[in-house]
Order: sequence, then structure tokens, then C-alpha cells
Amino acid sequence: MIRIDDLCRQWQSLGARPGHVGRMLRAWMRAQPLEAGPRQTQNTLPAAVREALPALNAEVARLARVDSEHPGADGSARLLVSLADGQMVESVLLPREGVCVSTQVGCAVGCTFCMTGKSGLLRQLGSAEIAAQVVLARARRPVKKVVFMGMGEPAHNLDNVMEAIELLGTAGGIGHKNLVFSTVGDRRVFERLPQGPVKPALTLSLHTTRHELRRRLLPNAPDLRPETLVDLAETYARATGYPVQYQWTLIEGVNDSEAEMDAIVALLRGKYAMMNLIPFNAVPGLDYQRPARARAEALARYLHQRGVLAKLRNSAGQDVDGGCGQLRARALGAPRGRQRIIPLAPGA
Repeated sequence: MIRIDDLCRQWQSLGARPGHVGRMLRAWMRAQPLEAGPRQTQNTLPAAVREALPALNAEVARLARVDSEHPGADGSARLLVSLADGQMVESVLLPREGVCVSTQVGCAVGCTFCMTGKSGLLRQLGSAEIAAQVVLARARRPVKKVVFMGMGEPAHNLDNVMEAIELLGTAGGIGHKNLVFSTVGDRRVFERLPQGPVKPALTLSLHTTRHELRRRLLPNAPDLRPETLVDLAETYARATGYPVQYQWTLIEGVNDSEAEMDAIVALLRGKYAMMNLIPFNAVPGLDYQRPARARAEALARYLHQRGVLAKLRNSAGQDVDGGCGQLRARALGAPRGRQRIIPLAPGA
């Protein structure tokens, strides 16, 4: 696990001063060689740094490399990314100049509708490995938005994620509201995010308003009631001026009832928030179904007509069978057992 601070200390040990380090970080974040700069930066670097540049450039290139790329018809592209130690994660190039990055190898939350959760948590990504995924994306297309919603739960790797966010919001030139921290909900997130110099926007994975069902869908998420999570998120939204985006994976017969929609209205009407309804992205081995498109569209309209800003979205790259964790699972030949959550009775 390599952190941004590790790179900076290495460069400083060769004689790089803070100004040199800052220029090298900015060049890296632009997907350029470390010596790139408007005034022949290489000539201003200390001799020891200049001599080490081939090795230093090779080192940052090894942090993350594209193992395979899977373009989608929607303009997205899913990337299977190999790390220096041979572990693999996934990133997604999003339409409209965005990228979704991973923060862990695997995930400990264990969401029952997600392939990533089936592998458990293997290790944390260092902040440099997280930022390197953005560099890979920028080597392919412009990137003006970074979403921390790939493999892993960012709240479980908070120090590294916050360090990456700070770099991307400064040397990386990403607008703070275009850095999007996604979480299943953890009190540490609501304590730490307001304290950082770069305050990202927040996405909260809700998936149901029913506490017991949520505990079963997200078995290792913190045991916080949905209304508590919404209260915490609303406080952060008002403090930063960025609306919270709530994520709701629509699963047929599980969380797509009118009663659930009414409960969303009760929770979110009047809040500084938007609800993203995302039809379930089919995962081999998981006995879930996505609702019909017409049904999903009707649910989005139902919320909108009742005062909740709602958008129907699709998980990027569905046509390449690339739901989160699927590319990695195929590459590793992971077994795919079947499992299903039994929905609770309405009102439970």
C-alpha cells in the first residue's frame, strides 16, 4: 500500500523542495511525466532528482496499470486495473468527463446484490493507488469529476481516501463538488468530511427505508436507522451547499413497492437531496431481478410528483456485463454461488 506522503518523502529525500514536489504532483495528476512543466521543470530540479527521474516515473506508472478495457455503448468504459502487487480493482470511465475509482481490494460491507461484496475485504488501497486510477483515466480522456464508488467502502479506508481527495482537489484541479464520496453510512464520515481542506459532495447508499431489510441487504454496514442517516447527511449538505445524492438499487420484489416510495417521500421531501434510482445490474449467481424499464420510470415519476427530485440512472457498462466486481471475478475465475434476500413483509 503506497500513500501520496510516501512519494513526497521519497522525492524530498533526493533533495526536492516543497515547490518541486508540488510541481511533480501536478504533472503526475495531468498524466504527464514528473518533470513536465511550463518552464522546463526538469532543469530546475535538484541533480539527484533529475538522475532518478526514469526510476521515479516508472514507480508511479507501476502503481496502477490497465489490464483490460471494456467500452460500453453508453460512452463509458470499465477498466480492470492491476496494482503493483498483482491485486486487481476496477475503475469506470464515465460519460461526461467523469471517472469512478476503487478504494479497496474487495469490500467488507457484504451487500447481497454486489459481486464485490462476495470476495470480502482483501486489502486497503493507499492514497497514491487511488489517485493513480484518476491518472489512468486522464491518459485516456479529460476528467473533471471523480466518484469514489468503485470497489470498496470509502469509510473503511478513510485516511487514504481523504488524502487522495485533498490531492485531487488541489494539485489535481478537480472542483470540490465534483469529488463525490460514496458511503453506506458511517458516523466517522460525517465527523471527518467537514474537517478536511477539500470538502467533497456526498452520496449515500440507502436502498431501502426499512431498517431490518437494510441490515439484511447491507449486512456489515453500521447499524444506523435510515432516518438517522438522512439527518446526518442533511446536516452535511446544508454545511457544504452540495445536495446529497441517495443511491437506491431497484430490485424487483424487494424494494420497488409503492410503500417504499411513500417512505422515501416522507424521509426526503424538503431535504437538500436527490434520489438516484438504479435498476439492478444483473450479476451471475445472484437470484435478483431488475424491474421492467416502464416500472422503474413510473417509480421515478411517482417520487418527482410528490416533491422528491428523482432520476432514473443505469449502472455504467451494463452491456459489457461489467457490474462492480464482475470483471475482477471473471479474471480470477471466482466461484459464483447463488444467494437471495427474502423481502420482509410491508411495514416490517
